[in-house]
Amino acid sequence: MAAATPVEDLAPTLQRLRQAWQQRRPDYTQRRDDLQRLRAAFHARLDDMAAAVSADFGHRSTHESLLADGMTVLAELDHMLANLRRWMKPQRRGVGWRLWPASAQVRHVPLGVVGVIGPWNYPVNISLVPLATAIAAGNHVYLKPSEYNPRTNQFLRELLTEVFPEDRVAMAVGGADVAAAFASLPFDHIMFTGSTAVGRKIMAAAAPNLTPVTLELGGKSPAVVGADAPMATTATRIATGKLFNGGQTCIAPDYVLVPESRRDEFVQALRNEVTSRYPDIEHSPDYTTIINEGNYRRLRGYLDDARARGVDVVPLVQLKDPQQAESRRLLPPTLVMQPGDDAKVMQEEIFGPILPIRTYRRFDEVIDYINAHDRPLALYHFGHDRDEIERLLGNTVAGGVCINETLLQYACSNLPFGGVGASGMGQYHGHDGFVTFSKAMPVLRQSRWTLSDRLKPPYGGFPAKLIKLLLR
Repeated sequence: MAAATPVEDLAPTLQRLRQAWQQRRPDYTQRRDDLQRLRAAFHARLDDMAAAVSADFGHRSTHESLLADGMTVLAELDHMLANLRRWMKPQRRGVGWRLWPASAQVRHVPLGVVGVIGPWNYPVNISLVPLATAIAAGNHVYLKPSEYNPRTNQFLRELLTEVFPEDRVAMAVGGADVAAAFASLPFDHIMFTGSTAVGRKIMAAAAPNLTPVTLELGGKSPAVVGADAPMATTATRIATGKLFNGGQTCIAPDYVLVPESRRDEFVQALRNEVTSRYPDIEHSPDYTTIINEGNYRRLRGYLDDARARGVDVVPLVQLKDPQQAESRRLLPPTLVMQPGDDAKVMQEEIFGPILPIRTYRRFDEVIDYINAHDRPLALYHFGHDRDEIERLLGNTVAGGVCINETLLQYACSNLPFGGVGASGMGQYHGHDGFVTFSKAMPVLRQSRWTLSDRLKPPYGGFPAKLIKLLLR
C-alpha cells in the first residue's frame, strides 16, 4: 500500500502542476488524447478495479462494482469524447441594438489546477469522473481519494501514473491531516464529495484562498409512494436503490413515505423482493458488506437506539449465524417502522441497508414533511398520478428528482448532478461539469466604426440626441 503523502509535499506538488499548466495550457488535441488513453487503460483493468474495491470493503459485489465504478466512468468518458469539440467552441451571444455593431461571445476557458477530494463509497467513479471532467475542461488535477480504500488507491495511482505525466495529474493519500492541508491549498477550484459535516470543513479551509468549491454531500433522500403506485414494481426499484452497494450510496432512498392504508402491502412486497434476491444472504456474492468497523457500529447503533425508543425494528431476512455475519460486517436489510424525528435513524444520513418507513394520510403531509427538513440530494416518487407528481415537483426543492426509478438520474450524462443547501452546492456530469471546471469568459469585440466614439463630452448636440435614443 502507498505510504501517506507528507503534508510538506502538497504545496510543491501543486506548484509543479500549476507551472506546467501555465507553460502549456491543454488544447483540444491534448485533452482528447488524455481522455482516450484514460479510457483505454481503465477499460483494460476493470477486473483489477473490482477486486481492489472488494478487498477494501471486505466484500463488494463484483457486478455492482462493474456497473457503478466501471460502466458509469466509461459512459462519462464516452460522452465527453463525443461532445468535447462542441463544448469548447465559443458561444455567440447577442449584444442588442444599443451596442451595435459590436459582437459578443462566451469562451469556456480552463481554470488552472483543480483539487478533487473523493469519497470511499464509490472510490473509482467519484474520483475518475470529476478528474476526467476537469481534464476535458483543460485543467490539471490533484486528486486526494479517501484513506478508507488503500487497495483502490494503489489501483488509482498505478492507472493515473501510466496515463498522465506527473505534472498534469498528481495524487495524494493520507488521513484527516492530509485532507485538511490539501483543502487549504490555493487551488483554482475544489470538488469534494462526502458528508455534510466534512463539507463544512472543506468550505472553511478553502475560504481564506477564496477558492470556489463544488460540494457533493448527502442527507436524507425521501422515496414517496403514491396512492396508485404499483406495489411490486415500487418495492423492486426501492430495493435496488436502497441495497445497491449495501446501501452505501449518497442518493439511496433514506426513508420511505407510504400511504397508511398501504403500509403492510409495501412491507410484504419489499420482503418478497429481498428474499428473492438474497435467499442465502450470508453466502451471497451479490450483497456488499459495510466498509469498516466504525460504520458498522454506527449503523447497529441506529437500530439499538430505535429499539430503546420502542420502535419496531424488522429484519427482512433472518441470519443463520449472526456472530459470523457480524465478524464480516454483514448487516441484513432492515426496516424501522414509524420512527419519530428524535430517533438517530431520522436525524443523520443512514448510508447502509436500513430503511425507515413512515406513513401519511393526505399528500399535503408528504410535502410539509419534506419541506420541514434539509433539502435532499435526491427525491423519488412512485406512482402515475400526474397531478400528485406535479404537486410534489412544484412545492419541493431537491438536488435531483427521479420518478418511478431510483439512482439512474446519476447515470444520465445529460443531466447535472449536485445538491442544494445541506446536500451540496454546484454540479457536474457532462456539459455541466465542463462548465463547472471552466471560467465562462465573456468577450465583446468592437468594430472599426461605432457610435460610441461620438458618445463623449461635451454632451450637447448629437451626443445628447444619441443618449435620448438609448433611453427609449
